[in-house]
Amino acid sequence: MIEIERKFLVTSNDFINESKVHFEIAQGYISTNPDRTVRIRVKGDNGYLTIKGKGNESGMSRFEWEKEISLEDAKNLLQLCEIGVIHKTRYNINKGKHTFEVDVFHGENDKLIIAEIELQNEQEFFEKPKWLGEEVTNNEKYYNAFLSQNPFKKW
Repeated sequence: MIEIERKFLVTSNDFINESKVHFEIAQGYISTNPDRTVRIRVKGDNGYLTIKGKGNESGMSRFEWEKEISLEDAKNLLQLCEIGVIHKTRYNINKGKHTFEVDVFHGENDKLIIAEIELQNEQEFFEKPKWLGEEVTNNEKYYNAFLSQNPFKKW
């Protein structure tokens, strides 16, 4: 499946009041190779194994395969991951027909807040909230796999 996604920095905490759902996420990487990242995620009470391919030239589109796995398996696989497990709180905010996923990072990536939106195509229009800042879609330093190895606090 091809994932089409755009990423933005967030300029204020105003999004929190617009969120009806939030949950904690821990994710680690078995492989941070940009050609094929392999991620393990614990999201609430669920576990996931995700493989992502390299992004296209715009950085918006790339292959993504995700499979739900047991929470126990996910926690065990997190122990096999490369150093740099990411911890964040994700807030879901509905705007029009889209949902923004806003990640507030903790630990070594504290103070970083990134919003993502998935689209049907790269030119699709979406309503931009006031708290949405600079677009960082094609900037690899804002990819979670990069952040796991090069935390925001060390920039």
